[in-house]
Amino acid sequence: MLYGLLLILSVAGCGQDEAVSAALGDAERGKEAVARYGCIACHAIPGALNQGSNVGPPLHKIAQRAYLGGVIPNTPEQMVRWLRNPAAIDPRSAMPNLGLSEAEAKDIAAYLYTLK
Repeated sequence: MLYGLLLILSVAGCGQDEAVSAALGDAERGKEAVARYGCIACHAIPGALNQGSNVGPPLHKIAQRAYLGGVIPNTPEQMVRWLRNPAAIDPRSAMPNLGLSEAEAKDIAAYLYTLK
């Protein structure tokens, strides 16, 4: 019983950042992909020279948001789903399907989760 409690407490002590990192790709590659795909055309992104337009929401502190696109819980798996095909989740979304591979979506999600 005590061993089980200790195991639960040790898992609960794992940081969210560690869990996100394990589930996703490389944040540096994600940052490069965000630039390559021109995400700043619609989104304000911290550190970007162009602060984007008002088409999409600003992406600062996206890691702290409860929902993505206002419709799905903000989890690493859901972030990848959203990035790969937003219209499949919300057909009314203005976010286009950029044709991201699974690896690219994981890298971009890893980068977006650094924006706290």
